[in-house]
Amino acid sequence: MTQQEEKEEQLPSVSTSRNTAKIPKKLTLVPLIFLIYFEVAGGPYGEETAVQAAGPLIALLGFLIFPFIWCAPEALITAELSTAYPGNGGFVLWAERAFGPFMGSLMGTWKFLSSVINIASFPVLSIDYIQKLFPVFSSGWPRHVAIVGSTLALSFLNYTGLTIVGYTAVLLALVSLFPFVLLSVIAIPNIKPHRWLSLGQKGVSRDWNLYFNTLFWNLNYWDNVSTLAGEVDKPQKTLPLALLVSVIFTWVSYIIPLFAVIGAVSVDQSQWETGFLAQAAEIIAGKWLKIWMEVGAVLSSVGLFEAQLSSSAYQVLGMAEIGIIPRFFGVRSKWFNTPWLGILISMVIVLGVSCMEFNDIISSANLLYSLGMLLEFASFLWLRWKSPNLKRPFRIPLKLPLLVVMCLVPSGFLVLIMVIATKTVYLINGVMTLAGIGFFYFIKLCKTKKWVEFSDGRLEEEVEDEGRGGAVETSRDGSFPVG
Repeated sequence: MTQQEEKEEQLPSVSTSRNTAKIPKKLTLVPLIFLIYFEVAGGPYGEETAVQAAGPLIALLGFLIFPFIWCAPEALITAELSTAYPGNGGFVLWAERAFGPFMGSLMGTWKFLSSVINIASFPVLSIDYIQKLFPVFSSGWPRHVAIVGSTLALSFLNYTGLTIVGYTAVLLALVSLFPFVLLSVIAIPNIKPHRWLSLGQKGVSRDWNLYFNTLFWNLNYWDNVSTLAGEVDKPQKTLPLALLVSVIFTWVSYIIPLFAVIGAVSVDQSQWETGFLAQAAEIIAGKWLKIWMEVGAVLSSVGLFEAQLSSSAYQVLGMAEIGIIPRFFGVRSKWFNTPWLGILISMVIVLGVSCMEFNDIISSANLLYSLGMLLEFASFLWLRWKSPNLKRPFRIPLKLPLLVVMCLVPSGFLVLIMVIATKTVYLINGVMTLAGIGFFYFIKLCKTKKWVEFSDGRLEEEVEDEGRGGAVETSRDGSFPVG
């Protein structure tokens, strides 16, 4: 290791940029747990199609096993890197620190577009449940008006601040999950365990594309909380604990209702479409529980929308703070201190893709997310190798070879998701990736010509270290510190 690298590793861990240094931290443990929960799951709504695609047993195995091979590694990596670099921007900051500004920008493109495309699925999912009570919303202009109106209203709620969003998430989780507790308890006398072992109906072929995308869509985005790290109170302690509780909470909330309904209800496999859990609630307990569950689905979609919109908006803020995009993208509301421009940009893209079919939405989001996650795993391993002595308040207790193995297993799944994607999804993602590359070089031109103002990319602690006479190593083009 060179003398310069040793100096680099002795730098204090990143907290926030100068733009946010005086902003008080607002997110405490409880609202953070539920924000993470809604960034990932929001309840078992949407897991039904795994049964439709592959049958009861394979669906159960997926939700039993997948959290350990996917959720746990992603949550652990998020905990380590978010506490080592607890600033807004999260995974964008990690990729930039590992591989330079081009990879940081590309990571930002993939993850941001993945997130906002994913956000577009929640108003659609919400209306899918509402139409079961009010068929007028099943098609035509009433459906489009409902989707657009809900998107605008929920975006305004996000604008009012993370504190409101965080505690709203707590309330939404309690109200939307309680009917599943009742459903699981009431179903117990009707459960026939042999139904859990069914491989599906004869003559029904398995749709592996739908199956894996359903698992992936329901159990990813653990790293989204990293873009809010600069807004968390005592992130070095709060983030790892919040992630641990959220992983356990999410796993339980998916698997228990799935076991209960599969064991208690015998229907054609084709009926396990989005919204079937509400139908099963009527079969098991009556129409009152069905209505409660459909209302809960709408509330869950609200929580999912709010949590992920917050992450997307603060990602834009973080990218502006480290100089990957112009400084004005980091502007905050004078009234609520929220990144209003990031919220606005996210909302416009959400409206643009909300006309897509639900399955196309989640497939497109999943492929972009897969590309970003492969880069995230590479960034994590590179930073462990390059900067082993970097201060990590939370550190995964494994040596580098075992960490490689830990990352290879979920990486294999990411490759599978990419291989089984449709031509339409490939086209959408290819165009977006090329646009992201073009965007990086356009931003580079803007810096060269000084058309707009950029943050210098130096973080508060690095500025203080430089003021004390310390050295700050910069990245390849001299624009960003490497830490």
